[in-house]
Amino acid sequence: MYAIIRTGAVQERVEQGQRVRVDLRPEEIGQEVNFQPILIVDGATVLSTPADLAKASVRAQIVGTEDGPKINAMTYKAKANQRKRWGHRQHYTTVEITSILAAG
Repeated sequence: MYAIIRTGAVQERVEQGQRVRVDLRPEEIGQEVNFQPILIVDGATVLSTPADLAKASVRAQIVGTEDGPKINAMTYKAKANQRKRWGHRQHYTTVEITSILAAG
């Protein structure tokens, strides 16, 4: 059994027991969070209509936080002595999927 969930601007395929890196969330480590599934597949059964998914949920427990890769960038204009460097590192929350409930 697996589910497709939306976290922030991305969709993730998750299974029970899997650890997933999602956008930073405000909850504390150890708290439980619920995700609304977009699709649930259980063998030959596929739940995809809004009526079926209204009762479904995906539960996860927050395991920790981590930083993404460092992204370095630079702008440069020739003959103008204009240079600018900057970096960015995205923060993520790691969650472990505890259960996929198809009927609420």
